[in-house]
Amino acid sequence: MKNTELLGKRLVKALEAVVRVDGNRTDAVQLHEPRFGGNESKYLEECLQSTFVSSVGPFVNRFERDLTEYTGSAYAVALVNGTSALHLALLLAGVQAHDEVLVPALTFVATANAVTYCGATPHFVDSEGQTLGMDARVLRSYLASTTDQLDGRCINRRTGRVIRAMLPMHTFGHPCDVEALIAVANEFAICVVEDAAESLGSTVGGRHTGTFGKLGTLSFNGNKTITTGGGGAILCNELELYKRAKHLSTTAKIPHAWSFEHDEIGFNYRMPNLNAALGCAQLEQLPSFLAAKRELFVAYADALRDTPEVTLVSERQGCQSNYWLHTLLLAPEYAHKRDEILNECHQAGIMCRPAWQLIHRLPMYLTAPQAPLTQSESLAARIINIPSSPWLADKSKS
Repeated sequence: MKNTELLGKRLVKALEAVVRVDGNRTDAVQLHEPRFGGNESKYLEECLQSTFVSSVGPFVNRFERDLTEYTGSAYAVALVNGTSALHLALLLAGVQAHDEVLVPALTFVATANAVTYCGATPHFVDSEGQTLGMDARVLRSYLASTTDQLDGRCINRRTGRVIRAMLPMHTFGHPCDVEALIAVANEFAICVVEDAAESLGSTVGGRHTGTFGKLGTLSFNGNKTITTGGGGAILCNELELYKRAKHLSTTAKIPHAWSFEHDEIGFNYRMPNLNAALGCAQLEQLPSFLAAKRELFVAYADALRDTPEVTLVSERQGCQSNYWLHTLLLAPEYAHKRDEILNECHQAGIMCRPAWQLIHRLPMYLTAPQAPLTQSESLAARIINIPSSPWLADKSKS
């Protein structure tokens, strides 16, 4: 057995074989950087020349149309960020104050925060080791033992609150078992809203993530597979949901040539035309980004073949991952080495990171309801995200 004290150094050497092949790099290798090699400057200049840089303009319409064509969703509504998309999608799904929403404990905090924006309470559930997403089998057993069905609603016996929705997240771009989760949701009269913030370009059986639930959401933050600087979107297949999403995200303004009338409390959530111009150019390059990320996965897998203490997380059968963030999973007996490995990587200029702090441990969510989270606790202690920028695949072939 190899000396475990040298695990961090061996991992650094393996990663350097991929991300520092030229041997001359002096700046740090970032976790995920955007790449602007297409029509970004051209479209931005067109947008500036038009003077339509805010939430009305042809690039917004084009970006939404391009998203529907790419994802197969009937409708897309471009918004200012992924969190606003989650918030609005939950409202459209019928989440009300005092409801509960099932949320993975292993997710970015925005997933839970969006629930609280609705006046509802996140109810944390466990994830599974293959996809890092919600565990459908464990969730079905948990709901069967802790909830009742009353008038077509799922009631938490302990709190008496309605569990209105389920918010599965496709972790690091890997599709969760969304079809099994929807089956559980249907069994317990729970609506599904997909958090596909990290999974643009990921599919299940050829169908794009974010199109399985009643609504889905995307993010185009600066560190995502494509970026609009800041931005997000709602995907849906129902015309009325689409119309309502457009209305509520545009401050609930009644369309009129000159009059300002609003018929309910809305939100100033629409994506600016300037950001959409960037998004149109980025979306044109998405196939090449995905191909490069897949090449990077192969390069990492080859470099790590002699490091049995870690597993490189891969897509499950029947799915295609966008490999947004390549992820190492330490064997359980090496979990205590995680921070040492992170320190070794940072010292070497390779910007790796652990998973997010589990949401149920954050001070504002300590009293939120939660299922047993055994697997989430284990995964969070063992996950290491490694540099995943698409252009690193080019470096790996130098």
